[in-house]
Amino acid sequence: MKSLFLSLLLVSVLFMNSFSEMQGRKWKGEGTTQNLEAIVIGRCYDYIRILNPSVGEKNCSEIWEAFKNAFINKDPCSILPKDYELFINLSLHTIPPNKSLFWENNELLVSSFADRGRRYMSVSYTLFGFIGDLLNWCGQANSNGLDYESCPTTEECENNAVESFWRMASATYAQHSSGVIHVLLNGSAVKGAYPDPGFFADYEIPNLQKDKISQIVIWVVDDIEGPDRESCGIHTVKILENRLKTLGYDVTCTDNYKSVMFLLCLDYPDNSKCTLPSSVFSVDGSPLSDGPLTDMGTVWSVVVSLLRACIC
Repeated sequence: MKSLFLSLLLVSVLFMNSFSEMQGRKWKGEGTTQNLEAIVIGRCYDYIRILNPSVGEKNCSEIWEAFKNAFINKDPCSILPKDYELFINLSLHTIPPNKSLFWENNELLVSSFADRGRRYMSVSYTLFGFIGDLLNWCGQANSNGLDYESCPTTEECENNAVESFWRMASATYAQHSSGVIHVLLNGSAVKGAYPDPGFFADYEIPNLQKDKISQIVIWVVDDIEGPDRESCGIHTVKILENRLKTLGYDVTCTDNYKSVMFLLCLDYPDNSKCTLPSSVFSVDGSPLSDGPLTDMGTVWSVVVSLLRACIC
């Protein structure tokens, strides 16, 4: 009798666990960012009022509804890039010529170098990219609510809400880029400066409009404290150069582009890669320093002067 009771109890527990999983599977990824609606609408107004008023008037409440409806009340693993079409259309604006900055494996560096769109307009500083940057979100099948507990990772399913969002955003960004476009790659990346598959390889290069682009400029920059794994003309960078040239683009490549290196050296002033020559001259030829840069005050004044001169 006791054995029968234990067997029935075990079956009951297994059934309840199975039922629970069917009702709401828990994913490995982080759940939806708290206060998502307020953040999306707030970012929209921040962008059109302060960051880039030149885009003109946008209906931020309508943009939120289009964003939410792309994934709400749907299987979290069945969200496609096309589900964000209305959101993209409502938030789309002109990307200034010569200002596009593509990247792989160096998001924080690109964000600093782009300077909130003042220097370059990376995808994260378009309105549609700015709204989703660094956020997480997903809905639930047969529910109008957001899942704040967990969301699927790309390893669990590729067609999740965030992955499909950035696929659509990346393709749109590439389609609207023009003039000279820039690509900033990480020469210290373990899996290669130009990962393939990757967003640049799979969603941005195929959507570039060749008739709108005069040149593609590649910068391969190593981490200050990282190894020099990749450079122009070798390994995955060579693969990228060859691909772009085969497509008919005018391509140039520079290793450790000075403007980016100066920016990195602000955080690592004592690193050997950041050593300045003993005599440094300003743009007009006048000396910024006559001797060894041993005084930190002198070092920083030189760095600031060089930043002003070299970062366009």
